[in-house]
Amino acid sequence: MIQFDNVSKQYRDGTKAVDSINLHIKEGEFFVIIGPSGSGKTTVLKMINRLIPLTSGTIFINGKRISDYDIHELRWDIGYVLQQIALFPHMTIGENIAIVPELKNWEQVKIKERIDELLEMVGLEPDIYRIRKPHELSGGQQQRVGVTRALAANPPIILMDEPFSALDPISREKLQDDLISLQKKIKKTIVFVTHDMKEALKLGDRICVMKDGEVVQIGTPEELLAHPENEFVRQFVGEGQGPYIEGFSLHEILLPISEPEESMAVLPASASLEETLSLLAAHNEIAVEEDGEFIGLVDRQTVIRKLAGSMRREVKS
Repeated sequence: MIQFDNVSKQYRDGTKAVDSINLHIKEGEFFVIIGPSGSGKTTVLKMINRLIPLTSGTIFINGKRISDYDIHELRWDIGYVLQQIALFPHMTIGENIAIVPELKNWEQVKIKERIDELLEMVGLEPDIYRIRKPHELSGGQQQRVGVTRALAANPPIILMDEPFSALDPISREKLQDDLISLQKKIKKTIVFVTHDMKEALKLGDRICVMKDGEVVQIGTPEELLAHPENEFVRQFVGEGQGPYIEGFSLHEILLPISEPEESMAVLPASASLEETLSLLAAHNEIAVEEDGEFIGLVDRQTVIRKLAGSMRREVKS
């Protein structure tokens, strides 16, 4: 879907923001890019829709160089959600959402239907919110509109640059949950930049850890937690921070199960976190066995949410 081939970005003062990176982002994947400030993660994101020109290398979308696309058509087919929501204040919510469909000459009836469909999808009553102005909405509601605007013309790719970082913790967690549910329905290719590891673990199908313009490790949340590439990744992910790993128990996160399929992987209830994560790297669901009986199952999302929640408690304490 999106391929980076030895891509670099160097500025005139000699600063190298991105250094010869290679990435392959799969179609329909929720791909998270994470790293400390100055790691190059936002530069990588903005090079995809040519907001920042690359210095060397090539980026392909569906096998075609991005430089070969008409720049307007390229950006119309890539939704973009920012931390600064950037809704037009003088326009209604409906008018904000309609911008790209109108640029693409959609019929008005189709545009209205799309606006209502998207507002309902993110939990905003169309008859109420379609005619409101941005200042009449809360920060969380405005960010929901930002997501709908990015989805308005049904683009195959969505870029999200720290979209929830300015929100309060409750609104942020709610929008994360909503985005997970939404992605199950729309199955877009999402490239999501964050500096928050617990957010990355919760949302990402795969996570790309960057440092000083280079890719340090790419893997699933389970792979990063169980097998960090080096000390930087280990510390960034938070391995060894104490209770949230030491106190891990499969009993706390069991989901009901009647009878597992023959092909389903099986873990003993006494399995460690590392054993669980290693098996989840290859299987979405695992049956849990105790004393010769199946007592439930665990899945990737439940384990990652458990870890992310424990990490939050660890930080607060």
